[in-house]
Amino acid sequence: MKEYEYVEVKFEAKGVLFHCTFEPKEIINKYAKEGYSYVGFVPTLIDAHGSLRKINLIFEK
Repeated sequence: MKEYEYVEVKFEAKGVLFHCTFEPKEIINKYAKEGYSYVGFVPTLIDAHGSLRKINLIFEK
């Protein structure tokens, strides 16, 4: 049976732009070293302007 991990990434306002609170590349590389494969992401919070505020990165083992 496959095992899945979900890692929440938040985007916060910095002036008129949004940025990640964590670097997704670092998270993906960390999980790859643990034997996981990156599968994709799911938006979990979108603001009234259609901007992503939170996503879950999905990893599979």
